[in-house]
Amino acid sequence: MSTPRFLDLPPGVTPQKIETSQGAFAALDAVPVSGVIERWPALLVPGLTGSKEDFIAVLMTLAQSGRRVVAIDLRGQYETPGPDDPSAYTCAALGADIDALAQAIGGDDPVHLVGHSFGGLVAREAAIDGRTRFASVTLMSSGPGAIEGRRAVNARKIVEQVPALGLEALWQARFEPEALARDVPDDIMEFLHKRLLSNSPTGLTHMAGQVLSAHDRTDELRQVEVPTLVLFGEHDDGWPPDAQSEMAAALGAECVVVPGSVHSPAVEAPETTAAALVRFWNSAEKHFLDSRSNAV
Repeated sequence: MSTPRFLDLPPGVTPQKIETSQGAFAALDAVPVSGVIERWPALLVPGLTGSKEDFIAVLMTLAQSGRRVVAIDLRGQYETPGPDDPSAYTCAALGADIDALAQAIGGDDPVHLVGHSFGGLVAREAAIDGRTRFASVTLMSSGPGAIEGRRAVNARKIVEQVPALGLEALWQARFEPEALARDVPDDIMEFLHKRLLSNSPTGLTHMAGQVLSAHDRTDELRQVEVPTLVLFGEHDDGWPPDAQSEMAAALGAECVVVPGSVHSPAVEAPETTAAALVRFWNSAEKHFLDSRSNAV
């Protein structure tokens, strides 16, 4: 799981509940500490075992570019409640949540959408369904189809073990030993434990099933013609870096490889990641405004 290196909220970042037509979503809402909001907002979507806190290290920097930036917990994830209905946790259903969040956050402005890992599959779904016109889409450490390698093995364990043994057993068997091996500080360890146990077991199980069975929808996303960025760590152990590079080429998307990073660039290399996002967002907005000016 993505492991934030600190939990204290930076200046300009506050916890919020975002009310939407799909219900309320727990969020970290960032605005510029100095200056004003003059650019389009952004919505950040976490991965399978993550949460809004995975983006803490980049929120202030992103907001200082002159925009509101909102990181959320998906339905059934950490501080956003979810039902016991498995159909609520398909990529399509979660994508509808993202549409509602974008409308609540953006108002009349298009929203920049960023999805990390499984969140990338959800973001892709929202872009393809056509209900919302996004300013841009960033797929962060998220590949074209089903996840691979060690992370696929871990997702299968979630599918197999959570319904039978529960979340505490999963913590003790997998997440706690991994965190101890990485010398995670006590306060972060406590947070990781609380976060995992706060997930909907139904939601976590079925989202894990989704990441294991995802189909390649690259061609469909390309047809949306939304500015797209593919960003991943050079040592990504989820989707192979080569697969993500090939996806970027097929999409005609920009591709940023974050040196030294693995599967969580926003945690492992926050300044590099934030700089790449701000540059891409500003470029997407300029392209949109230039296109509109030329059309007049």
